Amino acid sequence: MKIIRQMKRLSAKNKPHMREQSVQEQGNNEGLRGILEEDFQRIKQLFEGAADFAYREIKINAAYSANILYLDGLVNVERMELHVIHPIVKANEKLPRNAEITIDNIKGVLSSAQVKQGATFQEVIDQILAGGTILLMNGSKSALFISEQSWEQRSVDEPASEAVVIGPREGFTENIRTNGSMIRRRLKTTKLKFEYMKLGGLSQTEVMITYLEDIAQHSIVEEVRSRLKRIEIDAIEDSGYIVEFIEDQPFSLFPQVLQTERPDRVAGNLLEGKVGILVDNSPFALIVPVTFFEMMNSPEDYYGRFIMTSFIRFIRYLFLAVALLFPSIYIAVTTFHHELLPTNLIFSVAASREKVPFPAVVEALLMEITFEALREAGLRLPRPIGSTVSIVGALVVGQAAVEAGIVSAPLVIVVATTGIASFMFPSYPLTGAIRLLRFFMIFLAATLGFYGILLGIFFILVHLVQLRSFGVPYMAPIAPFHFNNLKDIFIRAPWWKINERPHETGKRNLKRLSSRKPKY
Repeated sequence: MKIIRQMKRLSAKNKPHMREQSVQEQGNNEGLRGILEEDFQRIKQLFEGAADFAYREIKINAAYSANILYLDGLVNVERMELHVIHPIVKANEKLPRNAEITIDNIKGVLSSAQVKQGATFQEVIDQILAGGTILLMNGSKSALFISEQSWEQRSVDEPASEAVVIGPREGFTENIRTNGSMIRRRLKTTKLKFEYMKLGGLSQTEVMITYLEDIAQHSIVEEVRSRLKRIEIDAIEDSGYIVEFIEDQPFSLFPQVLQTERPDRVAGNLLEGKVGILVDNSPFALIVPVTFFEMMNSPEDYYGRFIMTSFIRFIRYLFLAVALLFPSIYIAVTTFHHELLPTNLIFSVAASREKVPFPAVVEALLMEITFEALREAGLRLPRPIGSTVSIVGALVVGQAAVEAGIVSAPLVIVVATTGIASFMFPSYPLTGAIRLLRFFMIFLAATLGFYGILLGIFFILVHLVQLRSFGVPYMAPIAPFHFNNLKDIFIRAPWWKINERPHETGKRNLKRLSSRKPKY
């Protein structure tokens, strides 16, 4: 009973706040009154304290006047003068002194490319915050929304996180319109769809869903819409904010959403039935659903010759095992399974560890943590010196540690090889998962030897098989098995052999088009 009373008190306390909020929302959804001074004062009051809120009064004739409202810094003032104010002034000179003027007359003389109408205060506020120019006129219950946005933005440049030797050199920027146009240039078809929505209670960040209508499955597209609409947060600052909201299993170490800043990679995935998510103010697009094997593929795999690409993929999967298991195998061999090494090699390892006071697991942890610290320091330092400091630091620390007898020379080789192997993965989130799992495997090897390593591999494989990305199995096409899709997994077959889309995402339109006749 006490709990019920407390809940009633809390609800009673919250009711005035909720009532005030609902009244405010209802007030913003009210229509414009058509009395210029009242409408203007109400909007001005909402932006009270905002130093960038600007307005301009225009006298149209003796009977009519208008106010232009905008946020300084988000509007190109020169274009506004040229396309909005100047045409109104010129048209006024040709009209009789007391001529009747409507909002449609004003709309007809403007030379801006995009001019829309709205009738509520909420629409006016949203347009101002989005960088639009608003024109209010007395006697009219509608406002004109004029698109003259202009702000500083980064030019299209080569993506820093996904550099390639062969292939396109342009990457996404922080402007969602620019990013959408780069995808549109690669897929010139009316089947390419863009859907917009706004997320973030305070930021009102624009988010765009893109897909190919006749390839992407309706169930996946609808699931993407549903998960995005369920997001409740004050602000979306980057696409990374969205990832944790839409993943099937956010507590898994393995990424279930592909993040990329390459428009060609997004276009390629759309052709396979995937769905892209672009976020304003973020140069990274999201692609869903995604599988483990797609995380291991690089965009450059599709621009080089298939023989060399297949060899590189073999090396990549080989060093995936090295990055995950090499330190744990070293610990298991030196601690439990000496008989696996040749006699000369075991004597050499034993001699190098003779002066080391720590067991092999402590050595490995010290070197791995030091290497991770050097890697992070290299990322945070300025670019000209970051790579130099990380490389020189690793060499100096490793050499000094061996000479001081803190670690053995073979372990330095093992950790260095493992570090190099972890740089081979095209997906940075996947690299982080492998780095964390490496410590897990080290502890298992230190306690159970090779039995612990096999147990760890078993748990990882079971977890991967159970994972889903928007309902698609994470280990497809291995589990479930689809033989035709193996042409683009461990190897990359010639393009004329890859004649089917992935079964899990492209089964609506499984066959790739081979006709030269365009199909709109």
